[in-house]
Amino acid sequence: MLPAHSPSLAPPPRDQTLLGLACLAVALLVVLLVRQLVKQRRPPGFPPGPSPIPIIGNIMSLATEPHVFLKKQSEVHGQIFSIDLGGILTVVLNGYDCIRECLYNQSEVFADRPSLPLFKKMTKSQGLLNCKYSKGWIEHRKLACNSFRYFGSGQRLFERKISEECMFFVDAIDKHKGKAFNPKHLVTNAVSNITNLIIFGQRFTYDDHNFQHMIELFSENVELAVSGWALLYNAFPWIEYLPFGKHQKLFSNAAEVYKFLLQINNFSQGRVPHMPRHYVDAYLDELERNVGDPSSSFSYENLIYSVGELIIAGTETTTNTLRWAMLYMALYPNIQERVHREIDSVLPNGRMPTLEDKQKMPYVEAVLHEILRFCNIVPLGIFRATSQDANVNGYTIPKGTMVITNLYSVHFDEKYWSDPGVFSPQRFLDANGNFVRREAFLPFSLGRRQCLGEQLARMEMFLFFTTLLQRFHLQFPQGSIPTVAPKLGMTLQPKPYSICAVRRQ
Repeated sequence: MLPAHSPSLAPPPRDQTLLGLACLAVALLVVLLVRQLVKQRRPPGFPPGPSPIPIIGNIMSLATEPHVFLKKQSEVHGQIFSIDLGGILTVVLNGYDCIRECLYNQSEVFADRPSLPLFKKMTKSQGLLNCKYSKGWIEHRKLACNSFRYFGSGQRLFERKISEECMFFVDAIDKHKGKAFNPKHLVTNAVSNITNLIIFGQRFTYDDHNFQHMIELFSENVELAVSGWALLYNAFPWIEYLPFGKHQKLFSNAAEVYKFLLQINNFSQGRVPHMPRHYVDAYLDELERNVGDPSSSFSYENLIYSVGELIIAGTETTTNTLRWAMLYMALYPNIQERVHREIDSVLPNGRMPTLEDKQKMPYVEAVLHEILRFCNIVPLGIFRATSQDANVNGYTIPKGTMVITNLYSVHFDEKYWSDPGVFSPQRFLDANGNFVRREAFLPFSLGRRQCLGEQLARMEMFLFFTTLLQRFHLQFPQGSIPTVAPKLGMTLQPKPYSICAVRRQ
Protein backbone atom coordinates (compact mmCIF):
# COMPACT_ATOMS: atom_id res chain seq x y z
CA MET A 1 0.00 0.00 0.00
CA LEU A 2 1.08 3.54 -0.69
CA PRO A 3 1.43 5.65 2.48
CA ALA A 4 -1.33 8.15 2.92
CA HIS A 5 -0.24 11.79 2.54
CA SER A 6 -1.34 14.01 5.44
CA PRO A 7 -2.65 17.47 4.45
CA SER A 8 -0.08 20.28 4.52
CA LEU A 9 -0.16 22.42 7.66
CA ALA A 10 1.60 25.38 6.00
CA PRO A 11 -0.73 28.33 5.21
CA PRO A 12 -1.16 29.37 1.59
CA PRO A 13 1.34 31.95 0.28
CA ARG A 14 -1.29 34.74 0.35
CA ASP A 15 -2.06 34.10 4.03
CA GLN A 16 1.66 34.05 4.78
CA THR A 17 2.03 37.48 3.20
CA LEU A 18 -0.88 38.92 5.20
CA LEU A 19 0.46 37.40 8.41
CA GLY A 20 3.89 38.85 7.72
CA LEU A 21 2.45 42.31 7.05
CA ALA A 22 0.37 42.12 10.24
CA CYS A 23 3.45 41.17 12.29
CA LEU A 24 5.41 43.99 10.68
CA ALA A 25 2.63 46.48 11.43
CA VAL A 26 2.46 45.36 15.08
CA ALA A 27 6.25 45.56 15.41
CA LEU A 28 6.25 49.06 13.88
CA LEU A 29 3.44 50.14 16.19
CA VAL A 30 5.35 48.84 19.21
CA VAL A 31 8.51 50.65 18.11
CA LEU A 32 6.59 53.91 17.62
CA LEU A 33 4.88 53.49 20.99
CA VAL A 34 8.18 52.85 22.78
CA ARG A 35 9.77 55.81 20.97
CA GLN A 36 6.88 58.06 22.01
CA LEU A 37 7.07 56.90 25.64
CA VAL A 38 10.84 57.55 25.67
CA LYS A 39 10.21 61.09 24.36
CA GLN A 40 7.79 61.62 27.25
CA ARG A 41 10.42 60.84 29.89
CA ARG A 42 11.65 63.93 31.71
CA PRO A 43 15.46 64.25 31.59
CA PRO A 44 17.47 64.56 34.84
CA GLY A 45 17.09 67.94 36.52
CA PHE A 46 14.03 68.83 34.42
CA PRO A 47 11.14 70.58 36.21
CA PRO A 48 8.40 68.21 37.47
CA GLY A 49 4.78 68.50 36.41
CA PRO A 50 1.43 66.76 36.08
CA SER A 51 1.51 63.14 34.92
CA PRO A 52 0.95 62.83 31.16
CA ILE A 53 -1.42 60.47 29.39
CA PRO A 54 0.56 58.02 27.24
CA ILE A 55 0.99 59.20 23.65
CA ILE A 56 -0.95 62.51 23.84
CA GLY A 57 0.53 63.78 27.12
CA ASN A 58 -1.25 66.78 28.66
CA ILE A 59 -2.73 68.13 25.42
CA MET A 60 -6.34 67.56 26.47
CA SER A 61 -5.79 69.58 29.66
CA LEU A 62 -5.24 72.66 27.50
CA ALA A 63 -8.52 72.29 25.62
CA THR A 64 -10.37 74.83 27.79
CA GLU A 65 -8.89 77.86 29.56
CA PRO A 66 -5.27 76.66 29.35
CA HIS A 67 -3.97 79.77 31.17
CA VAL A 68 -6.21 79.00 34.16
CA PHE A 69 -5.22 75.31 34.17
CA LEU A 70 -1.52 76.17 34.08
CA LYS A 71 -1.82 78.67 36.94
CA LYS A 72 -3.59 76.05 39.07
CA GLN A 73 -0.83 73.55 38.29
CA SER A 74 1.75 76.08 39.50
CA GLU A 75 0.07 75.96 42.90
CA VAL A 76 0.86 72.25 42.99
CA HIS A 77 4.24 72.01 41.23
CA GLY A 78 5.72 75.49 41.72
CA GLN A 79 6.19 78.54 39.53
CA ILE A 80 8.25 76.56 37.03
CA PHE A 81 7.02 73.13 35.96
CA SER A 82 6.72 71.03 32.81
CA ILE A 83 3.98 69.50 30.72
CA ASP A 84 4.05 67.04 27.87
CA LEU A 85 2.40 68.07 24.59
CA GLY A 86 2.40 64.74 22.78
CA GLY A 87 6.10 64.08 23.29
CA ILE A 88 7.09 67.75 23.17
CA LEU A 89 8.40 68.42 26.67
CA THR A 90 7.45 71.99 27.53
CA VAL A 91 8.43 74.20 30.45
CA VAL A 92 5.77 76.56 31.84
CA LEU A 93 6.75 79.77 33.63
CA ASN A 94 4.26 81.24 36.12
CA GLY A 95 4.23 84.30 38.37
CA TYR A 96 6.03 87.61 37.99
CA ASP A 97 9.23 86.62 39.81
CA CYS A 98 9.83 83.53 37.69
CA ILE A 99 8.94 85.17 34.37
CA ARG A 100 11.09 88.22 35.08
CA GLU A 101 14.04 86.00 36.01
CA CYS A 102 13.79 84.17 32.67
CA LEU A 103 12.66 86.84 30.21
CA TYR A 104 14.60 89.78 31.67
CA ASN A 105 17.59 88.47 33.60
CA GLN A 106 18.17 85.66 31.08
CA SER A 107 16.65 87.45 28.10
CA GLU A 108 18.90 85.99 25.40
CA VAL A 109 18.58 82.45 26.74
CA PHE A 110 14.77 82.57 26.42
CA ALA A 111 14.65 84.47 23.10
CA ASP A 112 14.31 81.55 20.67
CA ARG A 113 11.22 80.03 19.07
CA PRO A 114 10.47 76.29 19.16
CA SER A 115 10.94 74.20 16.01
CA LEU A 116 7.28 73.32 15.68
CA PRO A 117 5.79 71.69 12.57
CA LEU A 118 3.02 74.32 12.61
CA PHE A 119 5.53 77.19 12.35
CA LYS A 120 7.37 75.38 9.57
CA LYS A 121 4.15 74.71 7.68
CA MET A 122 2.76 78.24 8.00
CA THR A 123 5.87 80.43 7.55
CA LYS A 124 8.78 77.99 7.12
CA SER A 125 9.92 79.38 10.53
CA GLN A 126 10.74 82.64 8.75
CA GLY A 127 9.09 86.06 8.92
CA LEU A 128 9.37 87.92 12.19
CA LEU A 129 7.21 86.53 15.00
CA ASN A 130 8.00 82.82 14.56
CA CYS A 131 11.56 83.22 13.27
CA LYS A 132 14.32 81.44 15.16
CA TYR A 133 16.65 83.58 17.29
CA SER A 134 19.27 84.24 14.65
CA LYS A 135 20.92 86.84 12.45
CA GLY A 136 17.78 86.79 10.28
CA TRP A 137 15.53 87.61 13.23
CA ILE A 138 17.84 90.43 14.36
CA GLU A 139 17.81 91.92 10.84
CA HIS A 140 14.03 91.73 10.50
CA ARG A 141 13.38 92.98 14.03
CA LYS A 142 15.63 96.00 13.45
CA LEU A 143 13.89 96.85 10.17
CA ALA A 144 10.43 96.52 11.73
CA CYS A 145 11.36 98.64 14.79
CA ASN A 146 12.85 101.34 12.58
CA SER A 147 9.78 101.31 10.33
CA PHE A 148 7.35 101.63 13.26
CA ARG A 149 9.43 104.52 14.54
CA TYR A 150 10.13 106.36 11.27
CA PHE A 151 6.70 105.86 9.68
CA GLY A 152 4.69 105.65 12.90
CA SER A 153 5.08 106.68 16.52
CA GLY A 154 8.29 108.66 15.92
CA GLN A 155 6.72 110.79 13.21
CA ARG A 156 5.25 114.07 14.45
CA LEU A 157 2.38 113.95 11.96
CA PHE A 158 1.44 110.36 12.81
CA GLU A 159 -0.62 111.34 15.85
CA ARG A 160 -2.77 113.42 13.49
CA LYS A 161 -3.25 110.38 11.25
CA ILE A 162 -4.47 108.34 14.22
CA SER A 163 -6.84 111.16 15.16
CA GLU A 164 -8.18 111.22 11.60
CA GLU A 165 -8.86 107.47 11.82
CA CYS A 166 -10.56 108.05 15.17
CA MET A 167 -12.96 110.42 13.43
CA PHE A 168 -13.68 107.90 10.65
CA PHE A 169 -14.36 105.40 13.45
CA VAL A 170 -16.75 107.49 15.55
CA ASP A 171 -18.54 108.81 12.44
CA ALA A 172 -19.16 105.20 11.37
CA ILE A 173 -20.54 104.42 14.84
CA ASP A 174 -22.73 107.52 14.69
CA LYS A 175 -24.50 106.09 11.64
CA HIS A 176 -26.13 103.50 13.91
CA LYS A 177 -28.05 106.37 15.59
CA GLY A 178 -27.79 104.86 19.07
CA LYS A 179 -29.21 101.51 17.98
CA ALA A 180 -27.59 98.19 18.88
CA PHE A 181 -24.69 96.96 16.74
CA ASN A 182 -21.74 94.59 16.99
CA PRO A 183 -18.62 96.79 17.22
CA LYS A 184 -16.09 94.13 16.18
CA HIS A 185 -16.02 94.99 12.48
CA LEU A 186 -15.57 98.75 12.95
CA VAL A 187 -12.97 98.43 15.73
CA THR A 188 -10.94 95.88 13.78
CA ASN A 189 -10.90 97.96 10.60
CA ALA A 190 -10.06 101.19 12.41
CA VAL A 191 -7.16 99.69 14.36
CA SER A 192 -5.75 97.72 11.43
CA ASN A 193 -5.68 100.93 9.39
CA ILE A 194 -3.08 102.41 11.72
CA THR A 195 -0.78 99.47 11.03
CA ASN A 196 -1.66 99.66 7.33
CA LEU A 197 -0.37 103.24 7.21
CA ILE A 198 3.02 102.04 8.44
CA ILE A 199 3.20 98.92 6.28
CA PHE A 200 1.55 100.09 3.05
CA GLY A 201 1.34 103.86 3.44
CA GLN A 202 -2.45 103.84 3.05
CA ARG A 203 -5.66 102.92 4.84
CA PHE A 204 -8.50 100.69 3.66
CA THR A 205 -12.11 101.85 3.72
CA TYR A 206 -14.51 100.10 6.08
CA ASP A 207 -16.41 98.66 3.11
CA ASP A 208 -13.33 97.11 1.43
CA HIS A 209 -14.63 93.54 1.48
CA ASN A 210 -11.37 91.92 0.33
CA PHE A 211 -9.39 93.45 3.17
CA GLN A 212 -12.17 92.72 5.67
CA HIS A 213 -12.17 89.08 4.62
CA MET A 214 -8.41 88.84 5.06
CA ILE A 215 -8.60 90.29 8.56
CA GLU A 216 -11.37 87.82 9.46
CA LEU A 217 -9.19 84.92 8.28
CA PHE A 218 -6.27 86.25 10.33
CA SER A 219 -8.48 86.52 13.41
CA GLU A 220 -9.81 82.99 12.93
CA ASN A 221 -6.28 81.63 12.64
CA VAL A 222 -5.26 83.34 15.87
CA GLU A 223 -8.04 81.30 17.50
CA LEU A 224 -7.14 78.05 15.71
CA ALA A 225 -3.37 78.30 16.28
CA VAL A 226 -3.65 77.03 19.87
CA SER A 227 -6.60 74.69 19.36
CA GLY A 228 -6.34 71.03 20.28
CA TRP A 229 -5.93 70.16 16.60
CA ALA A 230 -2.98 72.54 16.26
CA LEU A 231 -1.28 70.99 19.30
CA LEU A 232 -1.94 67.52 17.92
CA TYR A 233 -0.44 68.54 14.57
CA ASN A 234 2.75 69.71 16.31
CA ALA A 235 3.01 66.35 18.08
CA PHE A 236 1.94 64.19 15.13
CA PRO A 237 2.55 66.06 11.83
CA TRP A 238 1.28 63.10 9.81
CA ILE A 239 -2.31 64.14 10.65
CA GLU A 240 -1.82 66.74 7.91
CA TYR A 241 -3.03 64.03 5.55
CA LEU A 242 -6.31 63.55 7.39
CA PRO A 243 -9.14 65.16 5.39
CA PHE A 244 -10.75 66.58 8.54
CA GLY A 245 -9.71 68.62 11.58
CA LYS A 246 -9.39 72.31 12.43
CA HIS A 247 -5.75 72.30 11.36
CA GLN A 248 -6.94 71.96 7.75
CA LYS A 249 -8.97 75.17 8.14
CA LEU A 250 -5.87 76.84 9.58
CA PHE A 251 -3.85 75.91 6.48
CA SER A 252 -6.54 76.89 3.97
CA ASN A 253 -7.00 80.28 5.68
CA ALA A 254 -3.25 80.92 5.58
CA ALA A 255 -3.08 80.03 1.87
CA GLU A 256 -5.90 82.45 1.11
CA VAL A 257 -4.28 85.25 3.12
CA TYR A 258 -0.90 84.85 1.45
CA LYS A 259 -2.60 84.84 -1.94
CA PHE A 260 -4.04 88.25 -1.04
CA LEU A 261 -0.65 89.48 0.18
CA LEU A 262 1.00 88.54 -3.12
CA GLN A 263 -0.55 91.75 -4.42
CA ILE A 264 2.02 93.57 -2.31
CA ASN A 265 3.73 94.99 -5.40
CA ASN A 266 0.74 97.31 -5.83
CA PHE A 267 1.90 99.23 -2.77
CA SER A 268 5.42 99.79 -4.09
CA GLN A 269 4.34 101.56 -7.28
CA GLY A 270 6.18 104.85 -7.69
CA ARG A 271 8.86 103.71 -5.26
CA VAL A 272 12.14 105.64 -5.29
CA PRO A 273 15.04 103.47 -4.05
CA HIS A 274 16.46 104.56 -0.66
CA MET A 275 13.59 106.99 -0.13
CA PRO A 276 11.07 104.65 1.55
CA ARG A 277 7.52 105.81 2.23
CA HIS A 278 6.51 102.79 4.32
CA TYR A 279 7.64 99.34 5.52
CA VAL A 280 7.25 97.61 2.14
CA ASP A 281 9.48 100.20 0.48
CA ALA A 282 12.07 99.88 3.25
CA TYR A 283 12.05 96.09 2.93
CA LEU A 284 12.54 96.26 -0.85
CA ASP A 285 15.51 98.57 -0.26
CA GLU A 286 17.07 95.92 2.00
CA LEU A 287 16.29 93.25 -0.59
CA GLU A 288 18.16 95.18 -3.29
CA ARG A 289 21.00 96.09 -0.94
CA ASN A 290 21.63 92.41 -0.17
CA VAL A 291 21.35 90.99 -3.69
CA GLY A 292 24.03 88.36 -4.17
CA ASP A 293 24.61 87.87 -0.43
CA PRO A 294 23.83 84.20 0.30
CA SER A 295 23.78 84.87 4.04
CA SER A 296 21.04 87.52 3.76
CA SER A 297 17.67 86.69 5.31
CA PHE A 298 15.78 89.19 3.16
CA SER A 299 13.65 87.63 0.45
CA TYR A 300 10.34 88.30 -1.27
CA GLU A 301 8.82 85.28 0.49
CA ASN A 302 10.03 86.59 3.85
CA LEU A 303 8.48 89.96 3.02
CA ILE A 304 5.09 88.28 2.58
CA TYR A 305 5.40 86.41 5.88
CA SER A 306 6.60 89.53 7.74
CA VAL A 307 3.79 91.74 6.41
CA GLY A 308 1.17 89.16 7.38
CA GLU A 309 2.56 88.82 10.90
CA LEU A 310 2.85 92.58 11.41
CA ILE A 311 -0.76 93.10 10.30
CA ILE A 312 -2.16 90.57 12.73
CA ALA A 313 0.17 91.58 15.59
CA GLY A 314 -0.70 95.23 15.07
CA THR A 315 -4.41 94.52 14.96
CA GLU A 316 -5.33 91.76 17.42
CA THR A 317 -4.08 93.16 20.73
CA THR A 318 -5.37 96.72 20.35
CA THR A 319 -8.63 95.62 18.73
CA ASN A 320 -9.47 93.22 21.54
CA THR A 321 -8.43 95.74 24.21
CA LEU A 322 -10.87 98.29 22.79
CA ARG A 323 -13.64 95.72 22.41
CA TRP A 324 -13.18 94.68 26.05
CA ALA A 325 -13.08 98.37 27.04
CA MET A 326 -16.44 99.06 25.38
CA LEU A 327 -17.93 95.99 27.03
CA TYR A 328 -16.69 96.91 30.51
CA MET A 329 -17.71 100.54 30.23
CA ALA A 330 -21.29 99.44 29.55
CA LEU A 331 -21.04 96.83 32.29
CA TYR A 332 -19.80 99.38 34.89
CA PRO A 333 -21.71 102.65 34.23
CA ASN A 334 -20.24 104.27 37.37
CA ILE A 335 -16.72 103.78 35.97
CA GLN A 336 -17.84 105.05 32.58
CA GLU A 337 -19.36 108.15 34.19
CA ARG A 338 -16.07 108.93 35.95
CA VAL A 339 -14.23 108.54 32.61
CA HIS A 340 -16.72 110.98 31.03
CA ARG A 341 -16.15 113.54 33.78
CA GLU A 342 -12.37 113.37 33.43
CA ILE A 343 -12.50 113.67 29.63
CA ASP A 344 -14.90 116.62 29.82
CA SER A 345 -12.71 118.42 32.37
CA VAL A 346 -9.57 118.08 30.23
CA LEU A 347 -11.19 118.56 26.81
CA PRO A 348 -13.60 121.50 27.03
CA ASN A 349 -15.93 122.31 24.15
CA GLY A 350 -15.36 118.95 22.48
CA ARG A 351 -11.68 119.53 21.65
CA MET A 352 -10.03 116.46 20.08
CA PRO A 353 -7.75 114.57 22.50
CA THR A 354 -3.99 114.58 21.95
CA LEU A 355 -1.21 112.52 23.48
CA GLU A 356 -0.25 115.54 25.60
CA ASP A 357 -3.60 115.12 27.37
CA LYS A 358 -2.63 111.64 28.54
CA GLN A 359 -0.81 112.80 31.69
CA LYS A 360 -3.85 114.87 32.63
CA MET A 361 -6.14 111.82 32.52
CA PRO A 362 -4.90 109.43 35.22
CA TYR A 363 -8.25 107.69 35.56
CA VAL A 364 -8.51 106.97 31.82
CA GLU A 365 -4.99 105.52 32.01
CA ALA A 366 -5.96 103.45 35.05
CA VAL A 367 -9.02 102.06 33.25
CA LEU A 368 -7.03 101.05 30.15
CA HIS A 369 -4.33 99.40 32.29
CA GLU A 370 -6.89 97.49 34.33
CA ILE A 371 -8.53 96.22 31.13
CA LEU A 372 -5.14 94.99 29.88
CA ARG A 373 -4.47 93.32 33.24
CA PHE A 374 -7.89 91.86 33.92
CA CYS A 375 -8.74 90.70 30.40
CA ASN A 376 -5.30 89.22 29.61
CA ILE A 377 -5.42 89.80 25.87
CA VAL A 378 -2.46 87.45 25.14
CA PRO A 379 -2.54 85.12 28.17
CA LEU A 380 0.27 82.76 27.14
CA GLY A 381 2.29 85.11 24.95
CA ILE A 382 3.86 83.45 21.90
CA PHE A 383 5.62 80.17 22.63
CA ARG A 384 9.35 80.53 23.19
CA ALA A 385 12.33 78.18 23.33
CA THR A 386 15.71 78.17 25.02
CA SER A 387 18.60 79.23 22.78
CA GLN A 388 21.05 77.40 25.05
CA ASP A 389 21.00 75.25 28.18
CA ALA A 390 19.36 77.18 31.02
CA ASN A 391 19.33 76.93 34.80
CA VAL A 392 16.33 78.33 36.65
CA ASN A 393 15.41 77.78 40.30
CA GLY A 394 17.72 74.78 40.46
CA TYR A 395 16.26 73.09 37.37
CA THR A 396 18.12 72.32 34.15
CA ILE A 397 16.37 73.18 30.89
CA PRO A 398 18.11 71.85 27.77
CA LYS A 399 18.68 73.98 24.68
CA GLY A 400 15.71 73.96 22.28
CA THR A 401 13.09 73.25 24.99
CA MET A 402 9.72 74.87 24.30
CA VAL A 403 8.70 77.44 26.93
CA ILE A 404 5.23 78.84 27.70
CA THR A 405 5.10 82.14 29.59
CA ASN A 406 1.81 82.32 31.47
CA LEU A 407 1.27 86.09 31.50
CA TYR A 408 -2.19 85.52 32.99
CA SER A 409 -0.48 84.24 36.15
CA VAL A 410 1.53 87.50 36.33
CA HIS A 411 -1.59 89.64 36.24
CA PHE A 412 -3.33 87.44 38.81
CA ASP A 413 -0.26 86.99 41.02
CA GLU A 414 -1.57 87.41 44.59
CA LYS A 415 1.91 88.52 45.72
CA TYR A 416 1.60 91.70 43.65
CA TRP A 417 -2.14 92.25 43.25
CA SER A 418 -4.78 92.57 45.96
CA ASP A 419 -8.02 90.80 44.99
CA PRO A 420 -6.80 90.19 41.40
CA GLY A 421 -10.15 88.63 40.43
CA VAL A 422 -11.92 92.00 40.93
CA PHE A 423 -12.06 94.56 38.12
CA SER A 424 -10.78 97.76 39.78
CA PRO A 425 -9.04 100.62 37.92
CA GLN A 426 -8.39 102.15 41.35
CA ARG A 427 -5.42 99.80 41.81
CA PHE A 428 -3.47 101.94 39.32
CA LEU A 429 -4.06 105.18 41.29
CA ASP A 430 -2.37 106.46 44.45
CA ALA A 431 -4.12 108.14 47.37
CA ASN A 432 -4.05 111.47 45.52
CA GLY A 433 -5.59 110.06 42.35
CA ASN A 434 -2.32 110.06 40.41
CA PHE A 435 -1.57 107.24 37.99
CA VAL A 436 1.02 104.74 39.27
CA ARG A 437 2.82 102.09 37.27
CA ARG A 438 2.76 98.58 38.67
CA GLU A 439 5.72 96.23 38.45
CA ALA A 440 3.84 93.01 37.72
CA PHE A 441 2.21 94.33 34.55
CA LEU A 442 3.38 92.59 31.37
CA PRO A 443 0.64 92.69 28.69
CA PHE A 444 3.31 93.17 26.01
CA SER A 445 5.62 90.50 27.46
CA LEU A 446 9.27 91.16 28.34
CA GLY A 447 12.79 90.70 27.05
CA ARG A 448 14.20 90.27 23.54
CA ARG A 449 10.84 89.17 22.13
CA GLN A 450 8.82 91.95 23.77
CA CYS A 451 6.12 93.38 21.48
CA LEU A 452 7.81 95.86 19.12
CA GLY A 453 4.55 97.77 18.61
CA GLU A 454 3.93 98.55 22.28
CA GLN A 455 4.40 102.31 21.96
CA LEU A 456 2.09 102.48 18.96
CA ALA A 457 -0.52 100.32 20.68
CA ARG A 458 -0.55 102.61 23.72
CA MET A 459 -1.02 105.65 21.48
CA GLU A 460 -3.91 104.00 19.66
CA MET A 461 -5.67 102.76 22.79
CA PHE A 462 -5.62 106.18 24.43
CA LEU A 463 -6.73 108.18 21.38
CA PHE A 464 -9.44 105.74 20.23
CA PHE A 465 -10.81 105.24 23.75
CA THR A 466 -10.94 108.93 24.70
CA THR A 467 -12.40 109.98 21.32
CA LEU A 468 -15.08 107.28 21.63
CA LEU A 469 -16.03 108.09 25.24
CA GLN A 470 -15.92 111.83 24.58
CA ARG A 471 -18.66 111.46 22.00
CA PHE A 472 -20.76 108.49 23.20
CA HIS A 473 -22.36 106.90 26.22
CA LEU A 474 -22.15 103.11 25.91
CA GLN A 475 -24.95 100.85 27.10
CA PHE A 476 -26.36 97.43 26.34
CA PRO A 477 -29.68 96.96 24.54
CA GLN A 478 -32.54 96.75 27.02
CA GLY A 479 -32.72 93.33 28.68
CA SER A 480 -29.41 92.20 27.22
CA ILE A 481 -26.18 91.75 29.18
CA PRO A 482 -23.45 89.81 27.33
CA THR A 483 -21.17 87.26 28.89
CA VAL A 484 -17.67 88.27 29.94
CA ALA A 485 -16.38 84.74 29.35
CA PRO A 486 -13.71 85.11 26.65
CA LYS A 487 -13.47 83.40 23.31
CA LEU A 488 -10.37 81.25 23.62
CA GLY A 489 -7.43 81.38 21.27
CA MET A 490 -3.90 82.79 21.13
CA THR A 491 -5.64 85.99 22.23
CA LEU A 492 -8.64 86.28 24.54
CA GLN A 493 -11.34 88.24 22.76
CA PRO A 494 -14.93 88.96 23.82
CA LYS A 495 -17.61 86.74 22.43
CA PRO A 496 -19.80 88.63 19.93
CA TYR A 497 -21.99 91.22 21.65
CA SER A 498 -24.24 94.12 20.74
CA ILE A 499 -23.95 97.59 22.22
CA CYS A 500 -25.67 100.95 21.86
CA ALA A 501 -23.51 104.06 21.42
CA VAL A 502 -25.76 106.99 22.41
CA ARG A 503 -24.53 110.43 21.34
CA ARG A 504 -23.61 112.60 24.35
CA GLN A 505 -24.69 116.23 24.47
